[in-house]
Amino acid sequence: MRRPFFTVSLIVALAYLLAAIFAPYIAPYDPVLQSYDAMMQPPTAAHPMGTDSYGQDILSRTIYGARFALIIGFFSVIIGAVGGLVIGLAAGLSGGWIEWGLMRLIDSILALPSLILAVAFIAILGQGVDKVVIAVGLSMIGPFSRTVRADVMRVRVQGFVEAARLMSIPSLQVVWRHVLPNVIFPLAVQVTIRISEAILVSSSLSFLGIGVTPPTPDWGLMIAEGRDFVSFAPWMSAMPGFALALLLIALSIVGDGIREEFDPKGRRGA
Repeated sequence: MRRPFFTVSLIVALAYLLAAIFAPYIAPYDPVLQSYDAMMQPPTAAHPMGTDSYGQDILSRTIYGARFALIIGFFSVIIGAVGGLVIGLAAGLSGGWIEWGLMRLIDSILALPSLILAVAFIAILGQGVDKVVIAVGLSMIGPFSRTVRADVMRVRVQGFVEAARLMSIPSLQVVWRHVLPNVIFPLAVQVTIRISEAILVSSSLSFLGIGVTPPTPDWGLMIAEGRDFVSFAPWMSAMPGFALALLLIALSIVGDGIREEFDPKGRRGA
């Protein structure tokens, strides 16, 4: 009741998650089934969201698109978070020329937008769902590394860490028991916030024609396929575009709500 927008957004996000999990049972048609007799039909009782230029049911493809969007968003963020955790810990704990070199690497990553980096990685890795996951994940290592390093720099000067070092506790044990627990939770909060960014980047890659390949039911690919027919069949792009926008808004509000509620730095700042 204190956060009505957060509650509504959480319900919407959970609805997308359930739709993705139970897509085979919810979708009325096979998402890749083509029917030339039903090409570009407007929304009807048989096809509530209409059909595309191949006669594929847009509702079914939109439901399955939620599955691919969440899979790509979640696993790419996990890759970025793990990579950022390793580099951020190394930079925050090492000092000297190692920290300088790692931070220059992170600065070079942050100098370019995530989409541009993802395009570069796709050019190296190739197309496909798995390649998109890796490309988007690698492009998000920079922001996670910067966040982890800042938290490590804050934690390593705390009294309990200094006391553990004075007691001659091994460095790895200090990191495992004292530094890592104080870094993991802020990192988890960042993960919830950046899932929406990862979904947007992956959809942008598909829209540009260098991400997920047809006939995979991907929202960015569906929007791109419908743009040539937008003047007389607007539902082809509008339906997946609305689904993408609604999910991104819901995830952004949920991520911000989690950060405001649980992030200690956010509460102190407030």
